[in-house]
Amino acid sequence: MGHDHSHAHHHHDHGPQKLDHLNTAFIVGIVLNSAFVVVEAAVGLIYGSLSLLTDAGHNLSDVASLALALLAFKLSKMKASDTYTYGFRRSTIVVSLLNAVILVAAVGIIAYEAILRIGHPQPIPGVTVAWVAFAGILVNGVTAWLFMKDKEKDLNVKGAYMHMAVDALVSLGVVVSGLIIYFTHWYWIDSVVSLIIVVVIMLGTWRLLMDSIRLEFDGVPDGIKINEIRSELLKAKGVLDVHHLHVWALSTTENALTAHLVIPPDQFTNFDQIKNDLRHRLLHLDIHHSTFEPEFATEQCEAKQCTL
Repeated sequence: MGHDHSHAHHHHDHGPQKLDHLNTAFIVGIVLNSAFVVVEAAVGLIYGSLSLLTDAGHNLSDVASLALALLAFKLSKMKASDTYTYGFRRSTIVVSLLNAVILVAAVGIIAYEAILRIGHPQPIPGVTVAWVAFAGILVNGVTAWLFMKDKEKDLNVKGAYMHMAVDALVSLGVVVSGLIIYFTHWYWIDSVVSLIIVVVIMLGTWRLLMDSIRLEFDGVPDGIKINEIRSELLKAKGVLDVHHLHVWALSTTENALTAHLVIPPDQFTNFDQIKNDLRHRLLHLDIHHSTFEPEFATEQCEAKQCTL
């Protein structure tokens, strides 16, 4: 489109350095978490700790989520084709929704297991459980830290970060319950801690789920205000009115806009200049791809069309 991208925009810095950084973050996260799942499941089976097995299952869902996010990240960089004219950028939205759903499902399973366990607490070695869960805090904490920097720039990275932060929290809960069990032999504590964690997870995940659903249905991305965009377009010299204004997400990091602009006939020759001015303004409002159709003030447009 030939517009200047050299401004300091806080979003969407997809330079080679960032790509390498995120690529590494995903791969390190997948390797660390896969190794931990094997260890945690083995210890859980040996000692009959349902909390460790449940947490291992939850961690396994994280490995799947990270792998999906990495796949979407790779797909979003693929070039457009005659069949997929936008490329595969939208895969990032699909995966962020899938990740949110996986997280909600994992939480549901933890809640179900915890409720079952309250009535039938199992004797488990508290110290062993606490040590394994402590290792989980380190693994998940390190992985979450890898995504910390980019989590507000991309919904997918935010999803990965949420999964890891949530798991660190789950592991912390298991450490606490392990220590309480060791000192008191109150085996039911395990279930109570699990349910508290479930509530905390749901509070954090709900927003991610809603954001993903909105983008999937071409809703206006979070942080974009249509009225603000409309008034910015109307500020431009030569724009009398704006309608057919649509804003949607191409991916979890790029937004697009189309609009009909009513311009006076004497501005016809300046339309390229008007477009460049508008694109420049819109970049500051997080719109990266914009398409404008001119309508001249003398044209009579049908009421139905104008009110859309």
